[in-house]
Amino acid sequence: MTRTPPNVVSIAGVDPSGGAGVLADIKTFSALGAYGCGIVTALTAQNTQAVTGMHTPPVAFLRLQIDTLFADVKLAAVKLGMLGTADVVATVADRLAHFDAPFVVCDPVMVAKSGDHLLAKNAVAMLIEALLPQSFMITPNLPEAGVLLEQRPPESVKEMYRAAERLRDMLPLSSERWVLLKGGHLPGAEVVDLLFDGDRMIELPSPRIETKNTHGTGCTLSSAIAALLPQHAGAQLRAQVRALRPVEAAVRDARNYLLRAIASADALAVGRGHGPVHHFHTVWPRQHT
Repeated sequence: MTRTPPNVVSIAGVDPSGGAGVLADIKTFSALGAYGCGIVTALTAQNTQAVTGMHTPPVAFLRLQIDTLFADVKLAAVKLGMLGTADVVATVADRLAHFDAPFVVCDPVMVAKSGDHLLAKNAVAMLIEALLPQSFMITPNLPEAGVLLEQRPPESVKEMYRAAERLRDMLPLSSERWVLLKGGHLPGAEVVDLLFDGDRMIELPSPRIETKNTHGTGCTLSSAIAALLPQHAGAQLRAQVRALRPVEAAVRDARNYLLRAIASADALAVGRGHGPVHHFHTVWPRQHT
């Protein structure tokens, strides 16, 4: 009996270079066995070097996109990326609550790789108040954690522990919720992420891969988690015993996918700045050895 791929939606901005945002998310969903849908929150004029412009469509049209899709397609998970403004955050939060959206993975996109700001300052409070309570998992990097907690970013793994605990306190305490705090901004040959559910703090170390082509790593990781969460949850229902709990298994598999995508990034030739990771590294045949 063939298992139907889960339908997963990205609610995010559009990066025309394809390295981040909705386009990268749908590539990731597809590579990991999920059917990808996309809802556009913002349009950017962007390449691998800079963001030169941004346009936010009317929130009434954003609401129409969400309502129309959710009314027809049974969605197994939602990935949230670039939201941009307080009005967009409020609209997304309102409609997700209305549809009781499952497995909401919130990547609090605030700054592009180029340094351009992608979330208005007045939108941060709205995100904390209206959207984090609906998120099953949040995936901030260290600068984003600093903004959410109104403090300087963690500067060590020890400080990351305390930040992850405080971030988990911002999510509902009465149900299963997770924080994935990404440690890639710390120096060193090893990158350590922390996965925390309020009970267990799981260290996830990995070697740092030396390449400039890391555009969209945060988008890719969060969308990989969104694609894998319903698949691992379904596997848990069908199996009596698993070595890992489904959320931890999904995150570990998502990180492994991203690491291989980064390691394969130099096989692409996209732009002259920070190029994208290779989302289809396991699908496309190698043209060069």
